[in-house]
Amino acid sequence: MPYLTPAEISTHLNGEVIQEIERDEVNTPKLTDAIEAAIAEVKSYLSNYDSTAIFAATGDNRNPIVLLYTKDVAVWHYIQLSNPNIEIDIRKSRYETATKWLDKVQSGKVVPDLPHKQSDLDGTTQGILSWGSNPKRNNHF
Repeated sequence: MPYLTPAEISTHLNGEVIQEIERDEVNTPKLTDAIEAAIAEVKSYLSNYDSTAIFAATGDNRNPIVLLYTKDVAVWHYIQLSNPNIEIDIRKSRYETATKWLDKVQSGKVVPDLPHKQSDLDGTTQGILSWGSNPKRNNHF
C-alpha cells in the first residue's frame, strides 16, 4: 500500500474539484503524479532522516505532521492544473507553511519524531551530525 492514496486527499480537496481537474477520466493519474511529486519534494527536505522508513509507513503508523504537509504539497502541485479561481491563495499559503516547516526540519531548528538514518559503513555519520579527521601523522625528528 502506498504512503498516500488519491482517496486520502479528500481531507484537503473536495471530490468535485478533483473531478473537474481530471475531466471525468476513469482513474486519477494527474493526482497520482502530484502525490508522487509531493513525496519526492518532502523527501528532499528530510534527507537527514530515514525517508525510506518514513514513506514506507501506512495507516496510523505515519507521522501526522509529515502526512499533513505532504498532502498540502500534493494539493499545491495538483491545483496548478485547475481553474485559476479555485482556492489558489489558500493553497499557496498552505504550501508555503509546509515548505517553511520543512526548511526548519532540514536546518535542524525543528526536530520531528522521525527515524534517523543509520550510520554509514565507516560509522562517521548519524542523523545531522558528522565527524571524522585526517589520518594521524607521526613525525620523528
